[in-house]
Amino acid sequence: MIPMQELTTKASKLERQLIMQNEMRERQMAMQIAWSREFLKYFGTFFGIATISLAAGAIKRKKPAFLIPIVPLSFIFTYQYDLGYGTLLQRMKSEAEDILETEKTKLELPKGLITFESLEKARREQSKFFSDK
Repeated sequence: MIPMQELTTKASKLERQLIMQNEMRERQMAMQIAWSREFLKYFGTFFGIATISLAAGAIKRKKPAFLIPIVPLSFIFTYQYDLGYGTLLQRMKSEAEDILETEKTKLELPKGLITFESLEKARREQSKFFSDK
């Protein structure tokens, strides 16, 4: 039987590990949002110049086909804006929570969880493969 003090120490270590993992996850998410906002500045400038240039070209040459590239560029711009300043992350979180609650079977690994026995079997087969050569 494990003494209570040892169990408390293990729980405390586990709690610190969980806090550290969450802290790392939050920092990575903050970096992703910051990257998206920075990218948006550059892409927004490009999008603005491209839109004005394409519109001017369409008017000057009387060819509305020059406006076609604005459509996909606007989707990219809107996505980046939503990621950096909008509610995309909240919607993604909500969708992920819904998947975890209602579609658990889609998250299962093929052939189930990896076990010690399956790892040992693969290791033995691999070492047998290399020793046969």
